[in-house]
Amino acid sequence: MNTRVLRRFIILMVVLIVVTVLGSDILRRYVERPPGDLETETGNLRLEDGLYDKALEEFNAALAVSPDHRGALMGRALVFIQTEDYDAAISELDYLIDFLQENLEADDKTGRGALAAAYANRGIVKDRLGQYQAALDDYVESLRTDSEAVEGPGVIDKILYDSDDFSTVRERAQYIYEQLQLPESERLMRVPEIDAKQRMHKP
Repeated sequence: MNTRVLRRFIILMVVLIVVTVLGSDILRRYVERPPGDLETETGNLRLEDGLYDKALEEFNAALAVSPDHRGALMGRALVFIQTEDYDAAISELDYLIDFLQENLEADDKTGRGALAAAYANRGIVKDRLGQYQAALDDYVESLRTDSEAVEGPGVIDKILYDSDDFSTVRERAQYIYEQLQLPESERLMRVPEIDAKQRMHKP
């Protein structure tokens, strides 16, 4: 067999394999995705950029095609937290928690992580509102549900925020618990420089 023909055939086969792999990946990512996933992903990007109105539009679009999309519900709650619309945030998180408790399959690790994150985020909101016992209850429930999902920032968070100095759910829960054991006049529930290190949670 002619070596030039063989070489051409091999190159064509390699190109065909690469195109097939890339094409199937694109198909899987953008065409075969569950309804609402693409809008939720876009909403998360807008949220990270601080474009809260646009993020909310994307999450609403996700819910229009997939009611009860847990990523979109969480995204909406995070928008409300960031814009300090705490009543709306609690309402959204209450709904998400109830929905997950009723529909979560025993082997759904991502769903369990979402539930833990929802409890943690609701705890953060109650914490900010000065509802410390209720916040502690949510933090504890978050840790019971899936402590790994809310244990602290991963590598991506450390890179994004250029810091590894974060307040974790466990640390905040421990702090609130210890303060609540003190007489009310001796409690120090707010430490702004530490409180500012709290991060919202996404599964």
